Order: sequence, then C-alpha cells, then structure tokens
Amino acid sequence: MDDFYLKQTPYSDPGSLDVSRLPRDPGELAHVVRDVIIHQGEGERLGYAIPAQRLYEDAESRYVTGILRVLAERGGTSLTGAREPAARFVGTCRDFALLHVSLLRATGTPARVRGGFGTYFVDGFHEDHWITEYRLPDGGWRLTDPQVLHPSYDRLDFDPLDVPRDRFLVAGEAWRACRAGEADPETFGFWSDETLRGMWFVQGSLVLDLACRGGVETLPWDGWEPLAGFGDASLSAADLALLDAVAAAHTDEDVRRLCGEPRLAPPREILSRSPRFGLRRVTLPQG
Repeated sequence: MDDFYLKQTPYSDPGSLDVSRLPRDPGELAHVVRDVIIHQGEGERLGYAIPAQRLYEDAESRYVTGILRVLAERGGTSLTGAREPAARFVGTCRDFALLHVSLLRATGTPARVRGGFGTYFVDGFHEDHWITEYRLPDGGWRLTDPQVLHPSYDRLDFDPLDVPRDRFLVAGEAWRACRAGEADPETFGFWSDETLRGMWFVQGSLVLDLACRGGVETLPWDGWEPLAGFGDASLSAADLALLDAVAAAHTDEDVRRLCGEPRLAPPREILSRSPRFGLRRVTLPQG
C-alpha cells in the first residue's frame, strides 16, 4: 500500500509532540481534536465570548506546530482531556481537519485534508467546509468531521465519524454536479456572504482540495493564479478540461500527476485573502 498519506507535510508535522499516550483509533483521535479547538464561530454555541485578539492571534496558524504552541501556552502540552473554551485554539474547520490528519499520520493511519461543501449546516445550501479523510485497512476511504462532534450539533442525521458522501461533497463532486447542471453554483460557498458563492468559488475549492491531496494543506482563504484565483475569470477549453480532470481524479497516481501541472500547482508565493488581515502575499515552505 502506498504510504504517501502517512508522511507528514510541513503543515501537518507535529514536531516533537509525544504521541505515545494518544489513542490509535481514528474516531477517538477525532474526539481528542474536538476537545482542544473551538471554531471561530462557536463562541455562542459553547457559551464563551472569544476574545477578539485571539481571532487574530490564531487565525494564520498554517502549521500544526503553531496550533500546538498555542495549546501549550494556554493549557499545557497534553492533548487528552476536554479543555475549557478559554484554553483552546481558536480555529476554523480546516484546523480541526489538519490537526486530526496530523495525529492520524503520527499514529499510523494514512490521512488527508479534504476541501468541499457540507449540506448539514444550512438547509438547501452547500457550505464551504474542510474535513478529514482517512484510509481504511481495505484501501477504501472514510470521511470524518471532527468539528461537529460537539453535542450542540444536534441536527445531524448521520454519524460525524462516517460522513456520507452526499452530505459532504468533496470539491470534485461539487464541480462535476455544477458543470452537469445537477446543482446550482449559487448554492455553494458561504451562506453568510453572497459575494463568496458561485462557480468561481467551487473552482477555487477544487484546486485547493487537489493541493491538500498533494501535501500542501493551505488555509481556506489562500489562492493563486491562474486557476485558484479570487473571482470569475474566463476559462479556455483547455482550462475546463484540466479542471474536469481534477474533478475526476480518484487514484493516488492521478493526484500526483495533476499536482505537477503548472496551472494547478501552488507557487512558492501565493495570495492569501484573510478575513481578518485582508489580501497579502505569503511565501510557502518548500516540502
């Protein structure tokens, strides 16, 4: 079995973290992650007023080592045991997924971050979302959403440890459905912001998801030209064919090949449109 997804990346690498006391079960590790992170939008849900400064301090932590540093500063180095909200890292869905993937890889389970759209937040809408996908012993893949393991997500009609493929559409499926006229692109993006919806948004998610599968686990608001920009742009027939190929890529070999395509691969310097810091250029580490 290809062990590519067992290898840590510069983003998922937990550094010197002692994982000897962590569980090996993917579901138990998902609960570990759920108990040490609070989503930026979960303050009211968890009954905690998140200090504004923490939204800025934590928001740009691209790397698991940064998440672990914050956790150590707020409550020690142990990741076992539920933390009070004030002792948690204030993150996004991507941070739940990335830390989960890091711990899975560190304890022997191949895993990757997946970008796509959840149908379980707003009825009739596909909300931008990032979750975990890990490889089963038989070679198949399972989706898990550590973020929604909290009891307050009580509207779910499925097990977050085994998310159905029709409740979370990986970006490739979203692109395919929109291209085929089976779904309205205006129902993909952010429910709270009408400017962050549409086919251009699905396209960006498609390219970011490919990057994650290739070992570049970006922030949700990253992008690069020519095919992961931040708005509608004309696409040539060749561009569309390439994006269709990304959407159809299921094997590890297809993913590696497409990750080497210059129009898709993230350059060393990318653009990041942080909701807290605005548009700026960021230099990515060399893998």
